[in-house]
Amino acid sequence: MKAVILCAGLGRRLGEVIKPLLKVGGREIIYRTIKILQDNGIDEFVVVVNPRNREYIEEFLKRHGFKYRIVENPHPERGNGYSFYLAKDFVDERFVLVMGDHVYDEEFVKLALKGEGLICDRKPLYVDIDEATKVIVKDGRVERIGKDLKDWCCADTGFFILNKDVFRFVELDKDKIKLSEIIERAKVRVTEVSGLFWMDVDTREDLKKVNRILIRRSYKGKGDGFISRHINRKVSLRLSEIFVNRITPNIATVISFIVGVLSALLNFVSIPIAGLIYQISSILDGIDGEIARASMRVTRFGGWLDSILDRYVDFLFLLTLSFVSSLSNLEWMIACLAMFGSFMVSYTTERYRGAFFRDFYIDFKFRFPGKRDERIFLIFVFCLLSFMGKFVIVALLIIIAVLTNLRVLATIYVVARRKGNL
Repeated sequence: MKAVILCAGLGRRLGEVIKPLLKVGGREIIYRTIKILQDNGIDEFVVVVNPRNREYIEEFLKRHGFKYRIVENPHPERGNGYSFYLAKDFVDERFVLVMGDHVYDEEFVKLALKGEGLICDRKPLYVDIDEATKVIVKDGRVERIGKDLKDWCCADTGFFILNKDVFRFVELDKDKIKLSEIIERAKVRVTEVSGLFWMDVDTREDLKKVNRILIRRSYKGKGDGFISRHINRKVSLRLSEIFVNRITPNIATVISFIVGVLSALLNFVSIPIAGLIYQISSILDGIDGEIARASMRVTRFGGWLDSILDRYVDFLFLLTLSFVSSLSNLEWMIACLAMFGSFMVSYTTERYRGAFFRDFYIDFKFRFPGKRDERIFLIFVFCLLSFMGKFVIVALLIIIAVLTNLRVLATIYVVARRKGNL
């Protein structure tokens, strides 16, 4: 099955930019559309462009290895109806039609591909309905379509599953007809896919809004501790909005690691400042995952690297904090238990994934305290109180040692119970 993507617009409201190549959520709009369609069975793309933009769009498609055919619209001023008409000789009997300036999430696309005709939304949550193209439906088909309709039934999502015979409604007026007029003439069927994410990008405000929504939707909450849910994510999501189109997830991971190592070294200078920077590194640690999910760059390597570097940071911080606190032999044993317990908290959940090929935090609603974000915040608070004397650091190490090792035992218990080994 093929898909036609209309990319011949002039983009005047955005300063005559190439809208399909604008980045939202760390990826170009056309990349997001093609990748999601490709992952759901669409194997070839007919991309209609204007000659001015052909070189840039074709180079982009070639670089990413997509299977495509470029069709030029030498008269982009004639609008999307003419662009659509130019694709008629390059599609199969049934094909997908999408707009090059629309953004869709995968759940929307999966449901849309099961439908027929115009995909409409009766409950559009993300678009300005005054600017949207509205549809009046009668007997399951398009009766009227346009932006100025008063008593409309649903919003046009810019996503269509069409048959080739729709082109016979274009022939007489192909040089000036609008796509909406073609759809209305053809009385195409209507399939409802409501309440899911889709947006068209026409203005700078739309770009900012789409970017923000994609980042917010990238936060799943799975596996977050109390501090991440209520403090860290409120900051990291805002930072991700700023940096998602500027850095890759792996760069975000390295930045968080460098800040974490810096916090450990700062223990030799000032324990309160070190604790503050450590907490900042914990906030930054959420950015790589948010950017990865929003920009469709989630990889096993990225998650693996992040986990390894986090362990180094946690070990270095507790090690340097213990070193500068002039601990006794007994206190050093407690410090070692705290370091070991901190390592084992993540190790037990990672080994669960390795042993059972499942995510621990999906299988278990586990609320026992001691996750990394909670430990770091606790360390941050105690570091701020370190001026009161060494006993504050010793008390912290005792709490971390007890809390983490109890969490490990609790993890073993709930897994053993679920798997029938108790």
